Amino acid sequence: MSLAVLSLAGSLFGAMGQVSAARRQREAADLNAFQIKTDKVLNEVQALQMSRARREEYELATSANVAAFFAAGRDVGSDKSVQAFLERQESLVGDDIGRIVRQSSMEGMKAEMAAMAERRRGRNIQTASLFNAIGTIGQGIYQYNVSK
Repeated sequence: MSLAVLSLAGSLFGAMGQVSAARRQREAADLNAFQIKTDKVLNEVQALQMSRARREEYELATSANVAAFFAAGRDVGSDKSVQAFLERQESLVGDDIGRIVRQSSMEGMKAEMAAMAERRRGRNIQTASLFNAIGTIGQGIYQYNVSK
């Protein structure tokens, strides 16, 4: 076999290797994107748990406060300062839960963008590899023709 044929064959194998490596990198990028989306779902579940825990904490504290007001002889139903206190506590819980939801939403959007970017990175690697493989084949053909 001539050196030119071996060079051409080497170029073809090199191009196949480039395409194969790019395919594996794209698969890895897709897997990373899947992991990012999985983390997003886990974060959403965690936010729900935090919201539920905050609501339960509020309900326990409210029960304790109402009991303490009754024990102190205050009329919870008509005492304006007691009502103001309880309304303020409810407002604070609403604010806390709102912050948890907003934070979770922002993290979710960030995860979506990261997953999209990771998939795009994988496609870009694969596309660049195909062009490199075509260039490698073209170079091999050129060298084969020159050395004949």
